[in-house]
Amino acid sequence: MGGPLDYPRSVRLRSSPALVPCWFEARAAWEFAGPAPREFRLPERGAHYSGAAPPGSSAGGGKRWYPGEVSPGGADAPPSRLRFESVVAYLLAYAVAVRNQDGGARGAHAKASEAANARRGSCNFEDVLSDLPQVFVTRRLPGDALARLSERAQLTVWEGTGAPEPSDLLNGAQDADGLLCLLTDRVDAAFLERCPRLRVISSCSVGVDHIDLVAATARGIPVGHTPGVLAQTTADFSFALLLAAARHVVAADRFVREGGWTWGHRWDPEGFLGVDVYGATLGVVGLGEVGRALATRARGFGMRVLGWSRRRREIEGVERVEFDALIERSDFVTLHVALTPETRGLIDRATVLRMRSGAVLVNASRGGIVDEAAVAASLRSGHLAAAGFDVFRDEPIAPDNPLLTAPNIVLTPHIGSASVSTRARMADLAVENLLAGLDGRPLPHCANGS
Repeated sequence: MGGPLDYPRSVRLRSSPALVPCWFEARAAWEFAGPAPREFRLPERGAHYSGAAPPGSSAGGGKRWYPGEVSPGGADAPPSRLRFESVVAYLLAYAVAVRNQDGGARGAHAKASEAANARRGSCNFEDVLSDLPQVFVTRRLPGDALARLSERAQLTVWEGTGAPEPSDLLNGAQDADGLLCLLTDRVDAAFLERCPRLRVISSCSVGVDHIDLVAATARGIPVGHTPGVLAQTTADFSFALLLAAARHVVAADRFVREGGWTWGHRWDPEGFLGVDVYGATLGVVGLGEVGRALATRARGFGMRVLGWSRRRREIEGVERVEFDALIERSDFVTLHVALTPETRGLIDRATVLRMRSGAVLVNASRGGIVDEAAVAASLRSGHLAAAGFDVFRDEPIAPDNPLLTAPNIVLTPHIGSASVSTRARMADLAVENLLAGLDGRPLPHCANGS
C-alpha cells in the first residue's frame, strides 16, 4: 500500500459507502493533530480548518504536509504516519462495531480501541471490511434498500441480464452468510447443502414456493418474505386485468395501432362486444389480503361478491360459499391463493367446464393453480368469454404455451405488484428480514417460523 490515503485496489468503497465519512474525519484528525501525542481528539462536528495552526500546536507558519507527500525530516516533519494510521484504524473499526450494534456506543468504543491498538502501524482495510457479513443479492432492487444494506454487509449483486442461472446463483451464494433472492431463484435442498455458511434467506416476494422451507428449517435457516405491503397494488392490477379482459381493451388497442380503425370501420355496433362488469357476480377464490382488497373494489363497481377460502372468515359484503357453488354461480372468477400441494391444479379441466358459459377467469396468484391447456381450449370453444393471466406455470412463459395462441386473453409478465412505491417497500422489508437474520434476531416476517 502507498500513502495512508491510498486505498488498496481490492477494496471498492461503494461496497460500504458509509465508511466514507469516517475517512474524511480521519483526514481532519491528521491536520488537527499535534506532534505525536499519546492520545488524539477529533475536531468537534462542524469545525473547519482555517489554515492556522491549532491552539497549542508548535506547527507555526511552516508548510503543512499532506498524506501521500514525501515526508521531510527535521522541524518540518509532518505528524506521525503511525499515529494517523491508528486514527484511521480506530474510526473504521468503530464504524463496523456500531453498525453491528455490538453493545452500544461504549462497547463499540472499547472494541474499536482494541482493534486500533492491534492494527497500530498498519491500516489494513481488508481486515476491517472482512468483519462484515457476506451477502449475495440476485438482482438490483428499486429504492435505496441495497444502499442501506451495504452499510452493514459486503454485497455481491448479480449484474447479468435477467435472473441468474442455477450455476451463477450457487457461485454467488456458496460462500455467503446471507442470500437476498427473488421468486425466480430456485433454492432447494441440494442448493442449501452446498452453501454451508448461509445463515438467512430473504425473498423479495410474498410467496416462497421457490424455496424448500423444510430443508431450510432443518438447517436452522430462517426464510424471510414480504407480506403486507403489496396487497392493494396487486388488487388494483387484478381488477385492471378483469376489466381489460371483459372489455377487450388489449385487442382494441392492437386494432387501432395496426390500422384497422378505418373510415369503413369507424364505428361497428358489433365490434369488440364485451361483458358487463356492473351488476355481475364475482367469485373470489382466496380471501387473504389481496382477495379482500379485490372484493372491496368489486363492490365499488356494483358487483355482487361471493368468496371461498380454506380458512373460515366472515367479510363484510362478501357471501361465503363452497368452492363448487362459487365456480357455478360466478360471472367472473379471480384467483388469490398461494401455491401449495392442496391448490396445485385447483382449476382443472373439470372445474373450467363447470364455470358459467361466457364467464371470465383472472389469475394473479400462481400459474400452477390452473390447467392452462384447459383454459385455452375453453377460450377457443367460446365456453369462456375471456381471461386475464399475470402468472404462468413456467416463467417466463414457454413458447409452446397454448395460452399464447388463445383468443380473448390478456397476458402480462407477473407484474401485479409493479408500482414504484410498492416494489421499494418490498425491497425495504426484504433487507430488514436479512439484517435481522444476520444479527441473530427474529425476522419481522418469517415464512418458516413464528
